[in-house]
Amino acid sequence: MQKVTEYITSRQNALLTQVTGLSERKLRRREGLFRFDGKKLFCEALQAGLPLTAVLLRESNAGDVQAAAAAWELPAGCRAVILPDTLFDRISEEKSPDGVICVSKNLDKIHKNVTIDKCDPGYEPLPLGRTLLLESVRDPGNLGTIIRSAKAFGVQNLVLSADCADLYNPRTIRAAMGTLFSQRVLVAEDLVGVVKELGARGRVYAAALKDTSVRLGQISFGENDAVAVGNEGHGLSHEVLEACTDSVYIPMASGVESLNAGIAASVILWEFYRGN
Repeated sequence: MQKVTEYITSRQNALLTQVTGLSERKLRRREGLFRFDGKKLFCEALQAGLPLTAVLLRESNAGDVQAAAAAWELPAGCRAVILPDTLFDRISEEKSPDGVICVSKNLDKIHKNVTIDKCDPGYEPLPLGRTLLLESVRDPGNLGTIIRSAKAFGVQNLVLSADCADLYNPRTIRAAMGTLFSQRVLVAEDLVGVVKELGARGRVYAAALKDTSVRLGQISFGENDAVAVGNEGHGLSHEVLEACTDSVYIPMASGVESLNAGIAASVILWEFYRGN
């Protein structure tokens, strides 16, 4: 990592105003930027080649952070600045800051909006492979957990309804633990349309308890199959349930009503992976 020579001491500095504003979703969308905190994520971002625009270092930790990142160079044009500890701590989102805050451009090459309207000139068929669909998963921690599991278990496509939690929410990023930087994620305005398109080339299982649901573990997933997981409180909508070709349930001991959405998706994804 390059030597840092820029030093900021004012909370009113334009860069610091931008960084703190990125805690809000509306500013992230407007600027096409997101922020994340922590040395581990910083090193993973460098390794993944993220389009970083700024790196802010805590003065007393700057040497340690630079040593940890010594194997990589910052992208061209990325600002690297040092902040006094007290100023850094005021804008950090970590309870115990370990010395670095990063700003990156959105990852448009792997995080895309998807359309199923074949008359739309921007239409691109979903790539082949196993797919996890999420409908209205609102908790950023759950979403981050699912992204991490999707990467761990080799999911080719992770498709979110447009009302899911924000990919670039700091809690999503922390829970994903760096896998957000490489996992393909598609956001769909018409999730039902995506389900129907996927159903034309494989089975699409709704994660739901129905009379016709198959017990997880008794299914041999195909290479182009998909599973849809719904909202934490209400599950999948009627429209998505009807569009799915099949349904699956996770067997559990009596006395437990349901699993957390992140855990449920991870259990299903393990069955995806086990079938490889």
